[in-house]
Amino acid sequence: METITGTAAGVPFTALPPAAFDGPAPLIVTWHMLDAPRTDAAFAAALPMAGVPAWRVHLGMPMCGARMVEGRVDAVLELARQEPLTAFLAPLARQAADEFPAALTALRDQLPVDDGPISVLGASLGGAVALRVLATGRIPIRAVALVNPAVRIRSVVGLVEGLTGQPYRWTAESHQVADELDFVARVDDLTARPPLLLVSGERDHQDLRTDAAALVDALRERHPRPGEVELVTVPDLAHPLAGEPGLEPAPQLPTARAVDDVLTRWFRRLFDRGVG
Repeated sequence: METITGTAAGVPFTALPPAAFDGPAPLIVTWHMLDAPRTDAAFAAALPMAGVPAWRVHLGMPMCGARMVEGRVDAVLELARQEPLTAFLAPLARQAADEFPAALTALRDQLPVDDGPISVLGASLGGAVALRVLATGRIPIRAVALVNPAVRIRSVVGLVEGLTGQPYRWTAESHQVADELDFVARVDDLTARPPLLLVSGERDHQDLRTDAAALVDALRERHPRPGEVELVTVPDLAHPLAGEPGLEPAPQLPTARAVDDVLTRWFRRLFDRGVG
């Protein structure tokens, strides 16, 4: 499988073309997690979705991979320890979403993708980015897939507390920021109703699993076709999709292969129906 790497409006990417295509093909854009795999190249190896008849373009998140603070993972972790929400998680998610329209324009200039609505996929904090892109309504979205997503940032702050060894000190500002990145509370802002698949690991953090189920329930209540909002649990899957350090492409773990199979079947079904 040919792999294309480059930058799009300053955003690093790893692109995988469809196995066979004649002319412009549909586009799936992904955002990786902060756990392993934590770069676009590593995420592409973990979830290649080789059987999907579309371009899969994996974007590098801010402060990760080629854009790591001072080129060191330790520097990123130190920033998270100092102020996990307002200095780390929220700015990262905001920047990834805000820089996407320009990156998408550049990708369309560089790759033979069609000009129709795109599909998006986000894992962990990348899930918050995908939902933020959907909520803005600036870019037409065909389908959304989420893997162990951070749909309520407060739950992620609770996990990051383990880095500091002490409870997070909430302020009026941080509560406001958390509200902005709570997509269960903001479900009515997700006014577009594309098909949505949420893949939840059986061994993922319990708070994230609870939030995932709450988002699916809220979306089904509002979706004109509730059956198009799906929740799939993958046995034995914890939060990461790859082994540490998760910076470089690595052989696909059995649990990641299971997720890859679920995503591939779902996207293929949508493409066969002319949706995805």
